[in-house]
Amino acid sequence: MSKQRASAVQRYLAGEDAEIICASLGKTTRWLYKWVTRHTPDDPTWFEDRSRRPLSSPYRTPAEIEKIVEMVRLNLYNKGHFCGNQVIQWELMDMEIQPLPSLSTIGRILRRRELTHRRTGRYTPKGKKYPALPALLPNQTHQADLVGPCYLTGPVRFYSLHVVDTAINRCGIEPIPSKAAQSVLDAVYALWKRMGIPENLQVDNELAFYGSPTHPRGMGPLIRLCLHYGVKLWFIPPSEPWRNGVVEKFNDHYKQRFLGKVAMSSMSQLQQESLAFEDRHNSTYRYSKLKGNTPLKALAGMEKKLVFPSKSHAPRHPLDKPEEGCYHLVRFIRSDCRLNIFGEMFSAPPETQYEYVVATVDVKEQKLKLFLDTIQVEEYKYQMR
Repeated sequence: MSKQRASAVQRYLAGEDAEIICASLGKTTRWLYKWVTRHTPDDPTWFEDRSRRPLSSPYRTPAEIEKIVEMVRLNLYNKGHFCGNQVIQWELMDMEIQPLPSLSTIGRILRRRELTHRRTGRYTPKGKKYPALPALLPNQTHQADLVGPCYLTGPVRFYSLHVVDTAINRCGIEPIPSKAAQSVLDAVYALWKRMGIPENLQVDNELAFYGSPTHPRGMGPLIRLCLHYGVKLWFIPPSEPWRNGVVEKFNDHYKQRFLGKVAMSSMSQLQQESLAFEDRHNSTYRYSKLKGNTPLKALAGMEKKLVFPSKSHAPRHPLDKPEEGCYHLVRFIRSDCRLNIFGEMFSAPPETQYEYVVATVDVKEQKLKLFLDTIQVEEYKYQMR
């Protein structure tokens, strides 16, 4: 075909009639004049086919949008903030960028510009078996944490109670004025009214969660609330916040995307904006572990029946002392073989040294039972106050 084109053009340039050339080759004069026009003596490949691919795509993201995506990603990364596709898209929405690129488009832009590297220095597990809670269905396990003190515009101090469902990453946010017992009860109850009552609730060793260091056996307000509603309460080991990693990661997201972005001057405004941020997260934030779904879409797809409190208002502090039920403390036993239960020390068996154990307080039997894996290795008398 290439030789035919070159020969036809050479015959034409030699003075042969165009119609005779076309008749001999079975081509049209339009075909001949096309290659005559394209003939370039200095280009030895002038007679070869050229790509018909468009020089520009109408669907390609504008170059200025790509540059903004790059700058937003670099800015977030350099500040130590989350810098994934979702966060970048939220930043672009706040900047009112149009057209707003989709998550997949942002991902392609970052890959083209080689901006997909991850941070280093992550926690490396030490190889010790840790008792994991189930996280297959909604409301099997919630992780809770208190953030604060934080400050509004002016001298208004507040705390924020966060709860995250570990199965679907659905979050709940409830701001409170203080860490007083009734404030904590009101916040937990309000979150249960919106999210449902979990089977397991995992918290850290915050004083507001367990009660009083002076009376560690007195069962604080949260312990009593959980026992009354049949919720298994779990306390993670001291100084190991990564055991509550799901809610801790959400805390960082809350500080970056909410506290650092929204200006508020009153508790009522804080309450309103917190609910708006909670709804925005649950309805728009997509997770890879949910196959790209949002928490609310994942919840609807699982068709799990949730259980909610029957009363409209939280119980008043002090709650009645429960007569039965259990709550659990996960502890790491060190070389001294000492078990720390809210500041009260117990001797642990030698086989638990350098291992994670579960200390279960049985309210009905008034006993503290120590488990290594699923095997009970010790039992202590534990008279409740």
